[in-house]
Amino acid sequence: MLLDPQYLLLVMIPTIVMGIITQGMVKSAYHTYSRLGTRRGLSGQEAARYILDSNGLYDVPIQMTPGHLSDHYDPTRRVLRLSPGVYQGRSIASVGIAAHEAGHALQHAESYIPLTFRNQIFPLASFGSNFAIPLALGGLLFYPPLITLGILLYAGAVLFSIVTLPVEFNASSRAKSLLMSSGIITQDENEGVSKVLGAAAMTYVATTLSAILTLLYLLGLRNEEQQQ
Repeated sequence: MLLDPQYLLLVMIPTIVMGIITQGMVKSAYHTYSRLGTRRGLSGQEAARYILDSNGLYDVPIQMTPGHLSDHYDPTRRVLRLSPGVYQGRSIASVGIAAHEAGHALQHAESYIPLTFRNQIFPLASFGSNFAIPLALGGLLFYPPLITLGILLYAGAVLFSIVTLPVEFNASSRAKSLLMSSGIITQDENEGVSKVLGAAAMTYVATTLSAILTLLYLLGLRNEEQQQ
């Protein structure tokens, strides 16, 4: 399947192109706005702590985690983890990313429906993304019904990607609103935050489009198999 010209043309090449473009957008935005400080001068950790405490989430710790742009909120442990550059950085990019992750913590505390649903289907989506393609390939070579099973599993991964979009966009919207209302950034600095978070959001859009293309390809394989 991986050598199928249709797969290369319809899935692999678009996925690679979208990945290059979106990663370039993220690197460019972060490179630009990680060099520009905010007038208030808070670090990413301080901005996130302020947002969490202002919303009553005193019990959500903020930890430094290794890696570059490895920032995330862990809903299972209720911990916000920031990469060193964001945790310690006092730039527009740092406070924007930190506030975005704090936005996820607020979503969790409020039982934001898309986030709750995404967390519930994560095990199925993780399993599907790892085993759907091998199953479909096995069905193509040995036992055709496995193609349908692979499609069903991969559909769970696609659903996870789709549900991730409102979760991420909502967290970014919360971040910008909270940063502005708290006075952590100015109106001028908000433009930079929007560009950094907007570029990051496009990576999720690209991932979702890639997942949809793969699912459509698998459906096409099944239809070809049924017609033979």
